[in-house]
Amino acid sequence: MKLQKAIIVMVLAIIAFAAYMIMSSNGVKWSKYILEICGLFLMLGGLLFLYPILFARKDKEGCVELDPDVPVETGKPIED
Repeated sequence: MKLQKAIIVMVLAIIAFAAYMIMSSNGVKWSKYILEICGLFLMLGGLLFLYPILFARKDKEGCVELDPDVPVETGKPIED
């Protein structure tokens, strides 16, 4: 699922930020690169959260299908 990937990337960003905080308090000079990685993960996670909204499809009734991988049914449902 697309949102699961976004959550994983956000968790990685939080872990990278925690690593930055620890490294900066210890005076490591290259800790700013870890902060840049954290920012990249946050931006990527935001884009992955928007992916289902940007690529949603509408069926004939106007209902939005948020999973673009599932084909839209063209036939009418069978009534009981």
